[in-house]
Amino acid sequence: MAMCTRSLKMPARYRRSVSAGVGGGVLAALLALLLAAPDATAGEIRAAVRDRDGKPVADAVVVAVPAAGTASASHPGVAEEDQRNKEFVPHVLPVQAGTRVSFPNNDNIRHHVYSFSPAKTFELPLYSGTPASPVLFDKPGVIVLGCNIHDWMVGYIYVSESPHFAKTGADGKATLGGLPGGDYTLRVWHPQLEGGEQATARQLAVPSSGAVDAATTIGLVPDFRARRAPTPGRGGY
Repeated sequence: MAMCTRSLKMPARYRRSVSAGVGGGVLAALLALLLAAPDATAGEIRAAVRDRDGKPVADAVVVAVPAAGTASASHPGVAEEDQRNKEFVPHVLPVQAGTRVSFPNNDNIRHHVYSFSPAKTFELPLYSGTPASPVLFDKPGVIVLGCNIHDWMVGYIYVSESPHFAKTGADGKATLGGLPGGDYTLRVWHPQLEGGEQATARQLAVPSSGAVDAATTIGLVPDFRARRAPTPGRGGY
């Protein structure tokens, strides 16, 4: 099987150490450090998302789709959508298609997690602890999570077709790093996004080395989640 490698030039002091017999361990450590170093030729997108009043928007998912296609050698792996204090944590979880998501319940009561979303319909009947098997999310789209016991518990899993995505923090900013240079379509999604995600799409040229800034303004609709029940001991559940 062919492997893609890059040329490594060893400093003279390490060549002397190896030739003197100090060698194998030093050489292995040097190679590990060089191969683990970030690719200096990769580009990045510094995204900023604000609402129409100019306020930063947290929990917005920013996705960059390469014009050449979304083929990637990355392995999505496993992510986690927790349940704590009768809430889904995180409120928005972005993952790449092919990711398996675990749903641990860290509350001292049982939850019943479900979704009727077209991108993934599933149900985890009333349980505590961690279900034995994570759920595979293999189709791009937005999955709305709910709990059959607590109506206000709503969470979102955004499944991206591209490996290049990030979620904004409280400052409305997110960085998409390690991008090969080229043309991309940039999109933004948020649970309260007004209109469709495709309306936010824009073309962006990413340099092979360095960063490009991308500011997006979106409209938001009110949050229509059910009101949280009172605290335990005061009629809550």
